[in-house]
Amino acid sequence: MSGGLAVIETHPVQYHAPVYRVLQQQFNVPVTAIYASDFSVAGYHDREFAATFAWDTDLLSGYTSVFLSRVTEGGARSGDGVSVRGLWRVLRDVAPQVVLMVGYSPRFHQLAFARVLCLGRPILFRGETTDHARRRGLVKMWGRDRALQWLYGCCARLLYVGQRSYQHFSRLRCPPEKLLFSPYCVDRHSFRSDEVARSQERLPLRQHLGIADAQYALLFSGKLSRRKGPHLLLQALRLFPAALRDRCVIVFVGGGAEHDRLKRMAEDSPALHVRLVGFQTQRQLSAYYHAADLLVLPSVEAETWGLVVNEALQHGLPCVVSEAVGCAPDLIACGKTGELCAAGNIIDLAAAIQRALAFKERPEVREQCRRQVSRYTIERAAAGIAQAYWSVVEPKESRRPKV
Repeated sequence: MSGGLAVIETHPVQYHAPVYRVLQQQFNVPVTAIYASDFSVAGYHDREFAATFAWDTDLLSGYTSVFLSRVTEGGARSGDGVSVRGLWRVLRDVAPQVVLMVGYSPRFHQLAFARVLCLGRPILFRGETTDHARRRGLVKMWGRDRALQWLYGCCARLLYVGQRSYQHFSRLRCPPEKLLFSPYCVDRHSFRSDEVARSQERLPLRQHLGIADAQYALLFSGKLSRRKGPHLLLQALRLFPAALRDRCVIVFVGGGAEHDRLKRMAEDSPALHVRLVGFQTQRQLSAYYHAADLLVLPSVEAETWGLVVNEALQHGLPCVVSEAVGCAPDLIACGKTGELCAAGNIIDLAAAIQRALAFKERPEVREQCRRQVSRYTIERAAAGIAQAYWSVVEPKESRRPKV
């Protein structure tokens, strides 16, 4: 397919591919995704998850995809090994009207950006842009700001995925007319997230995990890495009064380097009720969200968004998150959809969890959670990209997609 929109990515991503499908099928934007490798489809080893898997959802239908390399032909087996080799040839063959870039890290994106600049086509930029995720010294911050101001100045439109993303662009004095909303989101069709599914899946899984009706199930879902703070959840629980602590069960969904350490920490006195269930595919996650009473994401750093929060709220599950979680200003309304705590502060985390335990089995809270995340959908994300695309392709017509 020639013309239209070309998207350049390292590999098919389960949170991006559905957006491209809707962008083409509902908003009439011809999409060609140029992927450096097919490792997420063929199967790969994720170091932070400490697991080998292939995504169990459809990542390729509904739009055109081109691969610069394939695993079966010696291509990259992870994001670390991807190359821009062949990208220039593919760009010339596709001859897009507009190019969408989705990041500036890893180095693949920087090299790809240079090639796109040589192509001379309008560039859209949509990435997990934020200033909060990492602490930087003044010199590094100054250098980063200058580099990003130059990069953003080369783009025709900048798509912000949430409030912190918008604040990032605004701080760097990006013109307001270049900014359009394209929220970070998950595909709700990948889950069984409604009340009917909850009534069917909650009790069987709780029974399977040995969680009584009167107990609180606290869910941690994601990579078991230090930066996400799963160990802080254990430490916070030990600050609870003994009677309340005994009523709480922590369910860790996911794998990673912290697995064995978490198991040992849970066995220390006083022992905690913990279930380490390992990595679960996207299709298996709904039952865990329904079985839980709270999602807890106490990340310390480098949490640019936190899509598990989108997933949890979609299932009506309130969340306790640290202020280091990028989506907190967008999705957490304290006392309504969850609670916030200071990053790295176990006393604050313990207090936030105890406040949020009052949400257990409250239908109005589940409804509020789903309402809060309802703007952060695949359709709205695609609409934002479509609006950006048409505004540079046919600026005089000012076509504005509606959802």
